[in-house]
Amino acid sequence: MNDNENRPYSILIADDHQIFIDGLKALLKKEKHLQLSGEVCNGRVALDMIIKNQPDLLITDINMPGLTGVELTREVKSRFPEVKVLVLSMFNDRDIVSDILMSEAEGYILKSAGKQELINAINRILDNSTYYCNEVTNIMLSRVRKQKMIEKNTATLTPREIEIIKLIMEEYSSEEIAEKLFISKRTVDTHRKNIIHKTNTRTLVGLIMFAIENNLVEIHQ
Repeated sequence: MNDNENRPYSILIADDHQIFIDGLKALLKKEKHLQLSGEVCNGRVALDMIIKNQPDLLITDINMPGLTGVELTREVKSRFPEVKVLVLSMFNDRDIVSDILMSEAEGYILKSAGKQELINAINRILDNSTYYCNEVTNIMLSRVRKQKMIEKNTATLTPREIEIIKLIMEEYSSEEIAEKLFISKRTVDTHRKNIIHKTNTRTLVGLIMFAIENNLVEIHQ
């Protein structure tokens, strides 16, 4: 039970699939400490309801008309930080996971999760904790490991090698780079070999992608 006024926790569901809402409602009815305060299929309408009567927990999907789940979460956490947010989605895309993390949602689980996992997630979040399912956690860890590897690789690059990478990105040939930097073409070729080795790239395209991912160059729109 909620410590405030010894009442059940109020939950608002925002999802554009009525079948899913109906299933979630049936599940929540079995939990005496949880109470449905409303259901909507539009992100903008969900925000209006939260403004009028802040629930304890918002359960939201990603894709909705009006406002997406990410946009809705950002608005809610900005204006009503005390309202907890649990995102339920079919998507485990790395970029979407990152967007949800940046929006400061307390939880993210996939719609393929079992009923008990969903209840566990709700209870943990309402107990001022967080809950991210294993699939999402693995994506987060994978991103961290990749970032650490990138940082390790870029840390070994010398200022001269970074300078050459930038010139390569500007489509300078080895001869042109040598002339611009007042060094020999052989020296440029040696630098290029070292760069390829340190960045673990095999092709020019791979090197370009590495440079972009590590903010070694500016991309002009």
